[in-house]
Amino acid sequence: MLRVRVGLLAAVVAAPWLTACAPLVVGGAAATSALVASDRRTSGAQLEDKRIELKASGSIEKTLGARVHVSVNSFNRRVLLTGEVPTETDKKDAEKIVRQIENIASVVNDLAIAAPSSLMQRSSDALLTARVKARMLDTRGLDPNAVSVITERGTVYLMGLVTQREADLATEVARTSSGVQRVVRVVEVISEAELKRLVPPPASAPVDSKSGS
Repeated sequence: MLRVRVGLLAAVVAAPWLTACAPLVVGGAAATSALVASDRRTSGAQLEDKRIELKASGSIEKTLGARVHVSVNSFNRRVLLTGEVPTETDKKDAEKIVRQIENIASVVNDLAIAAPSSLMQRSSDALLTARVKARMLDTRGLDPNAVSVITERGTVYLMGLVTQREADLATEVARTSSGVQRVVRVVEVISEAELKRLVPPPASAPVDSKSGS
C-alpha cells in the first residue's frame, strides 16, 4: 500500500480588497464529499469520509436540533465544521459530538456564533462556489477535481490532497474571484513526487507496428 507523507496546511487568506495581512494558521484538516473517479483518496477512504459526514451530521441534528446550522465535511478522516450556532457552548458541543465518532483524525471548527444564514446568503454562497470552480477549470496546472470548494457566508474553504504549488494556485483563484471575502485553506500537502505516485501520467498510445508498411 502506498504510504503518503502529508503536511497539514490550513490558512486564512484575505481577499484582495481586504486589509493585507500575513496568512493566519487556523488548524489542520481537509475535506470533500464528492465520490469521483479522479479523487486522490482510495475508494475505502472516500467511503469512510462519507460515513463520518453522515454520522456526524445526524448526531449534531439529534443533539442540538434545528437551532443550529452545521455543515460537516470530511477528507481522509479530518473533519471541517462550518455554519452557524447561537452560542459558544453550542459550538463546543458540536465539536465534542464529532470527536466522539470513531476513526476521526482531527477536527477544524470554524462555526460562527450567529443566526442561521438566510436562503439568500446560501444561494449567494452556491454561486460563489460555482464561480470559483469554473475559474479553476481554466487554470493551467490545477486539477479542479483535486480541490473541493465549500462556501459559507462569503468564505471559501479549499480542501483536498494537493501539492504546495496546487494549493497556491487554488488559493489565488479563490482569492481573486469576485464576491469572495475570505479564503480558508484546509488541505493536506504532498510533494510533487508523491503526486506522481498517486496520479501517474496516462499511458502512451500503443504504436501500430503495421503503420507505414
